[in-house]
Amino acid sequence: MSRQRSRSRSLAIQALYQWQMAGQDVGAIINHFMLEQDAKTFDGGYFSELVRAVPARINELDAALTPWIDRALESVDPVERAILRLGAYELIEHPEIPYRVVINEAVELAKTFGAEQGHRYVNGVLDKAARALRPLETAARR
Repeated sequence: MSRQRSRSRSLAIQALYQWQMAGQDVGAIINHFMLEQDAKTFDGGYFSELVRAVPARINELDAALTPWIDRALESVDPVERAILRLGAYELIEHPEIPYRVVINEAVELAKTFGAEQGHRYVNGVLDKAARALRPLETAARR
């Protein structure tokens, strides 16, 4: 299940990147990915949730990230911006996923798809965001 979740996140980042860059309809992007990918390799429901929820809640997610970003969010690399938004969504909406897992998954996505040192930036921003969004969980881990 966790490997399928990781694959779902990976596909979601690609789909969210496409949405950010082309402004395509989210439903059309989801349908395209569902047709192109092997359904056994990822959790389609989770993929769809991520790709629908991030654009739908973009203002809330951006507000949760903004205090921890050192520049205008729109000037952050588009891949890293998509990863940060997905990470913020998981931190807010999926408390059953440990915050360290959310951050680690985001870092791996940044290593795969982002700029050369992008994973460090993603790690730093999400670590600070996790402290604000999940204070009890992060305090218990220290």
